[in-house]
Amino acid sequence: MRKHRTPDQWQTLIDQQLDSGLSAVQFCNQHDIGYASFYNWRKRLSTTAAPESEETGFLDLSSLMAGTTGPAWNIVLSLGNGVELRLSQNG
Repeated sequence: MRKHRTPDQWQTLIDQQLDSGLSAVQFCNQHDIGYASFYNWRKRLSTTAAPESEETGFLDLSSLMAGTTGPAWNIVLSLGNGVELRLSQNG
């Protein structure tokens, strides 16, 4: 049976997931919530752009520089809502 939740109930679940330390998938599995619904509501209720990936953290870019003989990198980070961070290095 499908459970219909109000936007306030979804916001409470989203807050609980953030506080839990669990990934969204783990939280949904533990609470018998459809991940697709959770993801859509989280996106809908978000006031800021959320990352597309469930896993957040640091990306080590030092491997891009290993073995290079000169400045040859151009990195574009899409932050959502048309916002991009561009890092370029001109030789």
